[in-house]
Amino acid sequence: MRLPVRYAPRRREGRLHAGARKLAAAALALAALGAVAGAFLTAQTTPSDTLLQAMRDELERSRKLTVPNLEAPYFIQYAIDQGEVFTVAATLGGIVTRRRDRFRIPEIRVRVGDYKFDNTNYVGAGFGFGSRYETGRFPVEDDYAVFRRFLWLETDSAYKSAVEAISRKRAALRNLTLGEQINDFAHAEPVKSYRDLLHLTIDEKAWTDRVRSLSGIFDRFPEVRNSSLELESGEGGYYLVTSEGTELRMRDGVTFLRVRAGAQAPDGMLVRDAAVFHSRDAARMPLDPDLRREITAVAEHVVALAHAPRGDDYSGPVLFESVAAAQLFAEVLGRNLALTRRPVMEPGRPGNFPISELEGRQGARILPEWMDVADDPTQVEWRGRPLFGSYEVDREGVVPKPLRLVEKGVLKDFLRTRQPVRGYEGSNGRARMPGSFGAQQAEFSNLFVSAAESVPPADLKKQMLELIRSRNKPYGVIVRKMDFPSSAPFDEVRRLLAGSQSSSTRPVSLPSLAYRIYPDGREELIRGVRFRGLNARSLKDILAAGNDVAVFDYLDNGAPFAVMGAGSFAAESCVAAPSVLIDDLELHPLEDEHPKLPVAPPPELVH
Repeated sequence: MRLPVRYAPRRREGRLHAGARKLAAAALALAALGAVAGAFLTAQTTPSDTLLQAMRDELERSRKLTVPNLEAPYFIQYAIDQGEVFTVAATLGGIVTRRRDRFRIPEIRVRVGDYKFDNTNYVGAGFGFGSRYETGRFPVEDDYAVFRRFLWLETDSAYKSAVEAISRKRAALRNLTLGEQINDFAHAEPVKSYRDLLHLTIDEKAWTDRVRSLSGIFDRFPEVRNSSLELESGEGGYYLVTSEGTELRMRDGVTFLRVRAGAQAPDGMLVRDAAVFHSRDAARMPLDPDLRREITAVAEHVVALAHAPRGDDYSGPVLFESVAAAQLFAEVLGRNLALTRRPVMEPGRPGNFPISELEGRQGARILPEWMDVADDPTQVEWRGRPLFGSYEVDREGVVPKPLRLVEKGVLKDFLRTRQPVRGYEGSNGRARMPGSFGAQQAEFSNLFVSAAESVPPADLKKQMLELIRSRNKPYGVIVRKMDFPSSAPFDEVRRLLAGSQSSSTRPVSLPSLAYRIYPDGREELIRGVRFRGLNARSLKDILAAGNDVAVFDYLDNGAPFAVMGAGSFAAESCVAAPSVLIDDLELHPLEDEHPKLPVAPPPELVH
């Protein structure tokens, strides 16, 4: 669901081991599952719903809008997110916030022109050029007349902005020389689906007591400087009505418990660790013994990092074990599987727009020949474990199907929306978040990375030791956890981004648990290192994969490093991937200035 703007993300992290061959076998059944999901969407009846009826009626009136000397709308979309959210946060056994909210948030889109050329894909698209009305918040009570008036005023503003945007876009194009002209919007078959939206039912007192108790675990670790637990549980969904005939009422809900902790090393360096637990249903969250074990591990990691030696420059093989491998594929591969389109802009106007590192590489090898990648939002569970990224229809009203992205190491397709990009016209149902310049943003769902050739994880470590011995390396590096999504403060994120401006590739999140492994097999935790030059092309250098599989759930919000707390939208995402050994990567020590240690020792924790 979409959360109120004051909140951080909108949606959902985990681990599981299983055979890679069974994962590959599951991927073979994707097409059949997709066909079933598509048929199911069209087999439902129209409900009685005040909000839906108001959206339908006002859109029907708005689509007939004509203004002398101005272009009429050719496409109108009403989307409304609604939900109830309960949040409780604590630190060291004390509650710091507790509240419950109910909301409805509209998103009105109007396109003028036609599918070939309209007001979007322009650097000014999405800005409010026209009149803005003080409509206030969208009503949370069902009142047909109020719904109609709100939608009328917002449609008027969106239409005026669209007319102004297309005029400015035409003016900008008169001073530009373009090559191939790509359409601005793709056709899609209308879809109708109506799900019952549930109210949030959660035992607020029980969860408040639980969060308070769990946060007290950090009392036993006086070296932990700061810690927090935050539970957020939401239930609701969204409505979508378009002038093409699509009508959706889709349920959406998630509960997550976010744990963060930090400490300070003797040299002043700040270290941290985090864990997030997700579920579509608060009743299916992990039990207390599991939560206590993982929270204790976060505290132990932070204390160990504070006492660990600083890392130094390293170039050589790196082994990504378990969840770190899934995080690696999520960030380095998954985030590059969506193509972005450079908007039309006035000549001479500066603009830096991120592009996929895989753009233009369809048909090229990006992984070893024995690796495949598929995205399947129709698969709801794997080996009895619910899959976090499943969904029935995207936010443009397109029903997704299983998608083969990489076959035998060769890139076959991309995640696509209804915004055409060079070489691709139609959507494959991956529009999951609002994008820039009037478009939607593509995100993966359940990303399966499988290896036809694999070995036990213990053999991966043996290969690592053989490599460092044969190359006379003093040690190798094992990464067991990445800081993705990042728990870093926003100031640190800005510094990391600023430090990478001279690089041609986007930065990658920091390894939070990295170890030196010496030729005799001894391991040593290190801190304060970052990858240099790690990007999508690095995945071609994977030497071997394990026969284990880690399943990693998280909320992707489109921010750099998917930093926790960024944005009011997020997409539930899941990656299932084996451990991997990469031939040659570079690690470089962080060069930030560190704050001084506190002048006085911390007070004793007494309850």
